[in-house]
Amino acid sequence: CTRPPSTSVGRGDSRRPPGRRVGVPSHNAIVEDTMNVTGSYTFDAPAQQVWDLLLNTEAVAACVPGCESLEPIGENKFRASLTMAISAVTGRYEGTVEMADLVPPSSYRLVVHGKGKPGIVNGGTNITLTEAHGITTVAIDGTVQVAGTIARVGQRLLGGVSKMMMDRFFNCLKARLEHQRTGT
Repeated sequence: CTRPPSTSVGRGDSRRPPGRRVGVPSHNAIVEDTMNVTGSYTFDAPAQQVWDLLLNTEAVAACVPGCESLEPIGENKFRASLTMAISAVTGRYEGTVEMADLVPPSSYRLVVHGKGKPGIVNGGTNITLTEAHGITTVAIDGTVQVAGTIARVGQRLLGGVSKMMMDRFFNCLKARLEHQRTGT
């Protein structure tokens, strides 16, 4: 018994383009990744003072790593430009940052939409300030979605890079607050 040459054997037609490995996205495939972003940062200052600093556009722009501009375009909404590098992918992003659901001086929601040659970044983060005995803890809890080259190349590195960027941002804010308090 012989089979005609056009008959395939096995689970359906498992043929794929030559040179393409199973489970590996093609070069043109859109790769997306979602990650949780959490953190906690302590300030030796009352919540109102930390809140005021977090709403100070000049201070925030100076402390966001790679931030080139942060311009108001509405109430609590800003146009942002920044350059960032993850692994071999460096690029400039343009987008919007919005502070929503403000409950001074205890919480707000930060909503970010950005797009650049390396891909797309969208996210939402709840920022909560809790004060005890003049010490304020800022808690971050959010989700970020990335798509494009940055997701494909930086998938395993994104968590570490986002943590590093948050650490740099909050350490910069702490230094500014200390400078305001001591004048040094």
